[in-house]
Amino acid sequence: MTPVDPIIERLSALHPKRIDLSLDRMWRILDALDHPERRLPPVIHVGGTNGKGSTIAFMRAVLEAAGLRVHVYTSPHLVRFNERFRLGCDGKGRLVEDDELADVLAECERANGEAPITLFEITTAAALLLFARHRADALLLEVGLGGRLDATNVVEQPLVTVITPVALDHAEFLGDTVDKIAAEKAGIIKPDVPVIVAAQKREALAVIERQAARLQAPMRIAGEDWIATQERGRLVYQDDAGLLDLPPPRLYGRHQFENAGVAIAALRAAGAFKLPVQAFENGMADAEWPARMQRLSQGRLAPLAPAGSELWLDGGHNADGGRAIADALADLEERVSRPLVLVLAMLASKDCAGFLKNFAGLAQRIVALPVPNQEKSRPPEEIADIARSIGIAAESSADLRAALAAIDGFGLDPPPRILITGSLYLAGEVLAVNGTPPV
Repeated sequence: MTPVDPIIERLSALHPKRIDLSLDRMWRILDALDHPERRLPPVIHVGGTNGKGSTIAFMRAVLEAAGLRVHVYTSPHLVRFNERFRLGCDGKGRLVEDDELADVLAECERANGEAPITLFEITTAAALLLFARHRADALLLEVGLGGRLDATNVVEQPLVTVITPVALDHAEFLGDTVDKIAAEKAGIIKPDVPVIVAAQKREALAVIERQAARLQAPMRIAGEDWIATQERGRLVYQDDAGLLDLPPPRLYGRHQFENAGVAIAALRAAGAFKLPVQAFENGMADAEWPARMQRLSQGRLAPLAPAGSELWLDGGHNADGGRAIADALADLEERVSRPLVLVLAMLASKDCAGFLKNFAGLAQRIVALPVPNQEKSRPPEEIADIARSIGIAAESSADLRAALAAIDGFGLDPPPRILITGSLYLAGEVLAVNGTPPV
């Protein structure tokens, strides 16, 4: 047990709900902490449904390639809670140390007292306090859920706000239509602050445009104010400031060309950073973001898979995320043809059928698992039934090792391409078991 674990356990009990969207409790604790949100490095605030983490990863890599110090706040973590807090220092920065995180969480616990506050709210307050105390050139701040009432939405004057693709997810908190969800995401837009908008569904874009116009926030929209395309295997980005011909993104999948474009547009709109072309070139080649079409070629799990097979991991868990994953797998299939097997676990709140429909005609088999240590996991037998209903052969298994053993018994030729997907909780368990946690 790390020094952080007992504090997290206590903080988790301060509110009866894990999620209770409101800014009232944030303003109260920030006032008690003497408003660290007013003493931060320049902030780029990133909201949206899909692609937030990858977009931040590209921005961080470019800024660090330019020699800048970059703080990063993201959620959820995959293996260790510390992953949420990256402190900018020379090189690629570092995750906060256990003792340092325990101290700042304890300080926030004292400032809060026994008052109700959610775990995400108090850890966000701790992050802002931590970042205010360490000098850096930029803070990349990821929205936790929604935007308008998210705990991160206390920074009143960011350099730039970013809205990545909006899709149906967390409908129980944000609304059951794309336009309702877009309204929540657009809540991070600030008066006169540039807003960078990824390619969106028409109804989402209309909502975002109205909010930006109301606040007189200059908008730059993918496909209108800049383009990012894949040409001859390279990333070609163009806006009114000129053209960049860059290496392909290190993160795999055609959707990562779009995420990289959003990152470049945001950095160019920020205006505060003098970024040479070489920083963009190195950033595309160096960006890292685990559990997003990540090849597991090393570690403890690859030897458990059938000899000669490929093992991949992606934490995607909604219909639009599934579409991006399926597109990436289709591209792999064009390069080297292999039977595709999905190892899948999902929470009961997620649209399992919407996710799996993307793989009809692509996946040969599905092995369904429970999400580890999650009471709200969808039963594997139910996932298997859904898969069969859309024409994919499926079976259930007790856990990851049993699933890989089952695939070994399928006798597929050539050896299969195996993708473990459907849940970030599952992805975290995979990285832990594999011995390759994020660093």
